[in-house]
Amino acid sequence: MTDSGKEYLQVCRKALRTLDEGAEMLATQREQPSGLIKVACPITMTTLILTPLLNELLGRYPQLRLQIESYTPAADQEFREDIDVVFKVRTPRDSVRRMRVYPSTRRGLFASAQYIETFGAPLRPEDLLKHTCIGSGPWQLSRGNTIVNPNIQSQIILNDPSVLLELILKDRGIALLPLYMGRWPETTSKLVQVLPRWTTQPVTLCALFSGHSRLTPKVHVLLDFLAEYIGTARDPRLRGVDAKGLFAHPRE
Repeated sequence: MTDSGKEYLQVCRKALRTLDEGAEMLATQREQPSGLIKVACPITMTTLILTPLLNELLGRYPQLRLQIESYTPAADQEFREDIDVVFKVRTPRDSVRRMRVYPSTRRGLFASAQYIETFGAPLRPEDLLKHTCIGSGPWQLSRGNTIVNPNIQSQIILNDPSVLLELILKDRGIALLPLYMGRWPETTSKLVQVLPRWTTQPVTLCALFSGHSRLTPKVHVLLDFLAEYIGTARDPRLRGVDAKGLFAHPRE
């Protein structure tokens, strides 16, 4: 081997050692990821999903730190570049971020038992126009091949399901809620599902994140950790309720 060949071999061996050390470092970080994760998510997700799971998450990964920025969902809102993960309850039409989709939440129309006793229950989607409705966005109802879009004019316009639930329990009107809220032990006797044979569009929770072809270890473990719970029997939003029929998986 020439002197140049020997020098080239030494450089190659050094490069290979560096690659091996880098691979070992990444493997260690995947086992015990560390650092700050900046997360933006809807207020309801912060309250009903992240907060109940923080002890379990940080107990498993004690070197992680979370900065949570709660927001009120907006249709095409973009976020600062330094946010590691943005959670949205609808799939964005356009985003420069990569996306991971979680099981969707099925919803239904609900009113308080007192409201139904006072004003009666709508029998057809068009009957909703005679009632007080609260919420935001168009309501699309389907039954078999029939799809209806009643021209609802909400008296109170907002999109936080926790606040909508509170207003319903105060007999304020009819609103679109996640089905699990109607089955909670503390609400099941107080709420009545309206037009139960008609289905409404579920909401899809997705995580948007920046990065190259591979996730950073800290973001990877966060998304995988949440996947163990969201849309499963362990979902903290259920509060002990059976998960059957409450979620739709991405390919359903």
